[in-house]
Amino acid sequence: MKKLAICLCLIILLAGCSHSNEKNTVLTVGAAASMKDVLEAIGKQYEKEHHDVTLRFTFASTGTLQKQIEQGAPIDIFVSADARTFEQLQQNKMVIAEHDRPLVYNELVLIVPKDRSSLVHSLSDLTNQSIRSVAIGIPETVPAGAYARQWLQSAGLWEKLKTKYIFTKDVRQVLTYVESQNVDGGIVYRTDALASKHVHIAAVAPPSLNKQIVYKAGVVVQSKQQKTAKQWVAYLYSKQTASFFQKYGFIVPGK
Repeated sequence: MKKLAICLCLIILLAGCSHSNEKNTVLTVGAAASMKDVLEAIGKQYEKEHHDVTLRFTFASTGTLQKQIEQGAPIDIFVSADARTFEQLQQNKMVIAEHDRPLVYNELVLIVPKDRSSLVHSLSDLTNQSIRSVAIGIPETVPAGAYARQWLQSAGLWEKLKTKYIFTKDVRQVLTYVESQNVDGGIVYRTDALASKHVHIAAVAPPSLNKQIVYKAGVVVQSKQQKTAKQWVAYLYSKQTASFFQKYGFIVPGK
C-alpha cells in the first residue's frame, strides 16, 4: 500500500509539473529603449494577473529592433518609438497592427547635469564655448536622435554644433552620458529625464515636433505565440495600463 501511495504521489506531481510547463507561454517583447521602465512595471502586473505567461524584454533603439525583426529574430511583440518604422514593417507584412492607432506620445527635451543647470536655459545656449559636447542618438537608427536633429535643424543649430555631437546607440545611453557628466548636455525624451534624479530639463521641443513622437505596438508575424501575443498587445492598449504610462511621463491619447 505504501508503494502504491508513493507511486500515486509521484504521478500526480509529475502530471502537475507537465501541466504547468504546457500552460506557460514565454513572450519576447522587443521595445524601444525609452519604454524600459514602464513596460517592466506593466509586465510585472500582467504576470501577476496571468500566471501562465512569462514576459521577456529586449530593449534597444527602434532601428536596431527593426533590423532584428527583418532578419528573423525570435521576437513576438514589437513596441516602436517611431510610427514610420512600425508602419514600414506593417506594410512589409512583418508586423500585425490590430490596434492601428497611437499607443502613447512623448516629448523631446534638452537635459544637462543637475549641477550645471545654470549654464543652459535654451537650445541656443549649446553654442556657448563652455558647452563642449552634446549627446544624441544616431539619427539613422534612433528615433530620438532623428527628432533631435530635426529640432536642431529647425532652430538653425545643426551645422553650428557639428563638432560637439556624441552619437549613441539609443536614447538611454544619452541619459547615462549626461548623468555621469561625460557630456555637457543631451537630447532625450521627457520620460527618460523624469527617470533620473541627476539631470535637469533645460528646454522642451516645440509642440509641432512633439506631436510627431508616436509609439505603436503590434504582434510580429513570425511569432509562434500569436494568440497570447495579441492578448498582451490588447492589454497594452487597454485602460488598465493608462495609469502606468501616465506615471512614467507618457501622454496617453484622449487623456
